[in-house]
Amino acid sequence: MKNKLDKSYSKLTDLFTRELLEATLPSILLVLVALVVAYKFIDPAPPRKIVISTGNPELNYNAFASIYGVYLKKAGITLESRASKGDLENLKRLKDPESDVDVAFIQDGIASSEGAGSLLSLGSLYYEPAWIFCRCKNEISHLSKLKGKRIAVGKVGEGTRTLSMALLDASGINAKNTSLVSIGGEDAAQAILKGKVDAVILVDVPDSYLIQEVLSDRSIKLVSLDDAEAFTRQFPYLHHLILPEGALSIERNIPAHNVDLVAPTATLVVREGMHPALVYLMLKVISQVHSGPGMLHRKGEFPSAKDTDFPLSSQAASFYKSGLPFIDKYLPFWAATFVNRTLIVLLPLLVLLIPLTKIIPTIYTWLIKRKLFRYYGELRYIEAQLRGGALIADKNQYIEKLNEIEDRVSELKLPVAFSQYAYELRSHVELVRSKLHRLSS
Repeated sequence: MKNKLDKSYSKLTDLFTRELLEATLPSILLVLVALVVAYKFIDPAPPRKIVISTGNPELNYNAFASIYGVYLKKAGITLESRASKGDLENLKRLKDPESDVDVAFIQDGIASSEGAGSLLSLGSLYYEPAWIFCRCKNEISHLSKLKGKRIAVGKVGEGTRTLSMALLDASGINAKNTSLVSIGGEDAAQAILKGKVDAVILVDVPDSYLIQEVLSDRSIKLVSLDDAEAFTRQFPYLHHLILPEGALSIERNIPAHNVDLVAPTATLVVREGMHPALVYLMLKVISQVHSGPGMLHRKGEFPSAKDTDFPLSSQAASFYKSGLPFIDKYLPFWAATFVNRTLIVLLPLLVLLIPLTKIIPTIYTWLIKRKLFRYYGELRYIEAQLRGGALIADKNQYIEKLNEIEDRVSELKLPVAFSQYAYELRSHVELVRSKLHRLSS
């Protein structure tokens, strides 16, 4: 007896489980399909490669790109570096819709004449001072004193040349009254060391080997600009910096006194459509690489929103205000990306799916009841005929019809939760049958 009860209970449990699954399966499938479609198309996964445009081999951009590559590799992202002729080519590559470059180093101030387009900034990385060296008998403190001399102003297309020409033009120096030589980097350094030019303007970081190389010649002087502050007022992208006495070499006391410099910043610029997850990853990387102290800046001063040419990306603006999002701080890149994508997809979908999950059970209930509604229609027709005085001779025909309805209802496979409706219908059939018998007796 017990075994029979156990088997009956097991069958009943299986029946309830199957019916529950049938009732909820449409909702579950709808939710899953919507999530998969949204996850794939609404917020696509970030690419696994970033292409960065750097500059000529002499620039620090290449060294920093290599460091970025190490950090990005840990996150599963490959950084591909593309050398260029300088900042102007970097800017051109980012603006070119046919180019595959995603991010580039660009000296602040370059786009003030070229235009920023739809490009966005991730912020300034460090200062790039304009080092003005002169093979002069006496120290000078204004660029106008270099009028008539031979000045190396940088190669065409480089940020050095763009800045040099802006500074010299503001000081009344141009190609008509001065010999401007289009060489830069190592060539310019060697030219002044060998006496082929009288002055040179180099845009570089303080610990650059070029700066140290030029200063190794005691006959070459580093120009301190008394009008450095005036330059920053005329060119908003410039910053007035003080290089302390002995900062470059305490042993040799280089420089021998404080030096006033002007400096733009090196900025990291991205395309407008760069994936937000990669933007946050790049912000995380540059904060790790550039946040330390330097000769001309304090710890934590960089990266920052000092640049003026490009609007900050929304992610960068949030980063400089509040830091990285909570999830990105504590989870590995791909885990954080998965969680962020899931939230981005899930929250708006819930707004749509919650009402749908309520509608679907209602539709399901209506479909189940619909199987019984047609029999109620037939039963109501028979009752109407009887109330209208149907002939008793039709009794057998009505009985056959009622039996047919009852048989078909008995054969219906309904969920347990809807069994009461079948019982009620059979009761109504019995009532009509009783009525028919009374009328015929």
